[in-house]
Amino acid sequence: MKVAMLQLTSGDDPYANLAETIPLLRKAAAGGAELVLTPEVTNLLSPDRARQTEMLKPESEDPTLAALRTEARAAGIWLLIGSLALKGDNPEDERFANRSFLIDPEGEITARYDKLHMFDVTISETERYRESAAYRPGDRAVLAQAAGQPLGMTICYDLRFPELYLRLAQAGARLITVPSAFSTITGKAHWEVLLRARAIETGCFILAPAQCGTHPAPHSPDRQPRQSFGHSLAVDPWGKVLANGGTVPGVSFVSLDLQAVDRARSRIPSLRHGRPFEGP
Repeated sequence: MKVAMLQLTSGDDPYANLAETIPLLRKAAAGGAELVLTPEVTNLLSPDRARQTEMLKPESEDPTLAALRTEARAAGIWLLIGSLALKGDNPEDERFANRSFLIDPEGEITARYDKLHMFDVTISETERYRESAAYRPGDRAVLAQAAGQPLGMTICYDLRFPELYLRLAQAGARLITVPSAFSTITGKAHWEVLLRARAIETGCFILAPAQCGTHPAPHSPDRQPRQSFGHSLAVDPWGKVLANGGTVPGVSFVSLDLQAVDRARSRIPSLRHGRPFEGP
């Protein structure tokens, strides 16, 4: 399977972001990719809650989702929209959704996944995140089918919760997606090692398209712009890095030998060796 991961620097204007995304998507399709993946919050990344409230739409009205579905149909590709920030449909909870979509070659939505784990952390005195203040967490894991392959869907901070990845692998996943907007500090320290660990633990291909660079926020000049680590990675089931997107926007192509999943799991069949235990 030939796969392409898009690396973006999304800002606070969804139409400008879409104008950057579509040419890269077309480049990926022209390069022969059967499955194309975009990063987390492909449509809008803003440090300003007021800007998010102004610009975000419900799923049924989101222009990025509509346009990328059209692109997938025109190119005849599978498309994993890493995630879109969307207004929710729960009148009792005004928080947004951080939702990943799997689109088939007909442009139809075949699976949705809402990010389970919220990034509520204090990295330093000047870098704090409270994702749960703006986003409502999901409540279910999702296993889908893409080009005949079982695919587990996760997003960014989910990466730090290995039980989710084990559950997906035990349910049959052979590919697991981790679209992200990883911070630069945690990215330097943890990004590659965590992705390689998840691949090794599950015997899956891990595909992690990422946001990169300093995200433009001209509509919120009083806010500190966010920065993302980049380095979109594809990792094979033995933990080998197959592709690294570096630090600038672009497309990373990788060919997956899907038999590598069976080879890795036959050599170390740890998915079958788990045992129930008591304590602590």
